[in-house]
Amino acid sequence: MKKNFISLIGAGVCLFFIYGCAGTKVSRTAVDKTIDLSGRWNDSDSRFVAEEMIKDCLSRAWVNKFEEKNKREPVVIVGTVTNRSHEHINSAVFIKDLEKSLVNSGQVKFVASSEERQEIREERQSQQEGLTDQATVKAVGYETGADFMLKGSINSVKDEVKNKYVILYQVNLELVDLTTNQKTWIGEKEIKKLIKKSKFSL
Repeated sequence: MKKNFISLIGAGVCLFFIYGCAGTKVSRTAVDKTIDLSGRWNDSDSRFVAEEMIKDCLSRAWVNKFEEKNKREPVVIVGTVTNRSHEHINSAVFIKDLEKSLVNSGQVKFVASSEERQEIREERQSQQEGLTDQATVKAVGYETGADFMLKGSINSVKDEVKNKYVILYQVNLELVDLTTNQKTWIGEKEIKKLIKKSKFSL
């Protein structure tokens, strides 16, 4: 009897491991579909916040004032966005979402970041060395300078009790005039999430 009982337990454990380790199921989904598995900052949050904040930024008076004074569209560059949250966030993804929203708005001109410019400058410099067809060589000294820099931070506050917690993400952005250092626009966007964990979750 005891032997049979031990055999049943052993069989049960084997079945548990067999079904528990039975392959990974993968299904494709729309890239812009919101899927929140952990409650942490994700691609949907990044895209939503970037679109909303750029929309607010470009709806303010500074755009029209600049165009009236200079008779052209303002040129913007995205600087550093610092992650000051309690978790690891790839701020490069958020920066790209900001850049995409700026470019697609059609209201401003956008220039490459300092890292991107360095690579472009190296390519332009290599064209000056006599190996490139002179008709296609790009001249040095014609880069477009930015009028404004967009920079900011991602912050978070977490409140937790037992198997439930609330996370507040707060994104702060500032648009700075590169000539005067004046802050032309200050924006803030918050996302609040309530996460409930199962008692049996890992």
